[in-house]
Amino acid sequence: MLPLVYHASYSKLALPTNHQFPSTKYRNLYDYLLQQGIAVKSQFIAPEKVNPKYLNQLHDSEYVASFINGTLDNKAMRRIGFPWSEALVERTLYSVAGTALTCEQAIDYGCALHLSGGYHHAHHEFGSGYCIFNDLTLAAMHCLRKDPIETVLIFDCDVHQGDGTATIVQSNSNIITCSLHCQENFPSRKQQSDYDIELTRGTEDKQYLETVNQTLAYLIRLHQPDLIIYDAGVDIHQDDRLGYLDITSQGIFERDKLVLQQAKSAKIPIACVIGGGYSRDVTKLNQRHSQLFIAANQVWQQADTDKL
Repeated sequence: MLPLVYHASYSKLALPTNHQFPSTKYRNLYDYLLQQGIAVKSQFIAPEKVNPKYLNQLHDSEYVASFINGTLDNKAMRRIGFPWSEALVERTLYSVAGTALTCEQAIDYGCALHLSGGYHHAHHEFGSGYCIFNDLTLAAMHCLRKDPIETVLIFDCDVHQGDGTATIVQSNSNIITCSLHCQENFPSRKQQSDYDIELTRGTEDKQYLETVNQTLAYLIRLHQPDLIIYDAGVDIHQDDRLGYLDITSQGIFERDKLVLQQAKSAKIPIACVIGGGYSRDVTKLNQRHSQLFIAANQVWQQADTDKL
């Protein structure tokens, strides 16, 4: 069974009424995976809280300390999009650690999945768009210290560009960044990833899947990464409140399955985070995020069957 990473703090965040961030989705997804038989409790692993020194590798130490101590100014917190609270600090430190743990588990088992993560709008010295610390780049740096990991590919399929990811590791040739995103969406000012694939508003399943498939195949062939960190955001869905693509639930499943299959076929460990997804309908949001876990089960069950 594949390792799944989750911590109860992910959804222990009180937000103002009508806040558009679905803070309860992590706990809801955890419950949904168990209720639907997609996962069992023995698969889940809880991370330890990250040490702030770990964050200072890629983030400004003053910014890190100010956030943790609750002394960031109001303008900085507005840019992040959350009111400061101790619960927000706890959730953030556990979630960042969770992505690093997911990568470690992927290296050991071939694939692992995190019921959080994908905070790709966090920059070196500031947070943005509900992202405080960039778990993707931090996890990539963490894994580069492990033998035999020499090249990490961050393959970001969230509907929004991973602008923070692009800026933080722009000069690091061992971390390859690729963002497939809607051109007409947040952030308004895009940054330069190693590869930026801009999709037009209203892109549908067929074109989208062809683009994902061809892009990942090219990156694997060219860079031969030792680890893939995959941001499987579901805000590409046609009914997502913050996305402008026209991708169906089946399209999300097909995307996740082809990404996982390519990694498996190339014998590259893949660590998955759930990324963005914004809907007030809890059941529908659970269903969209669960496609990743269903796809992973199918790909690895097929791999086990092939060995027989």
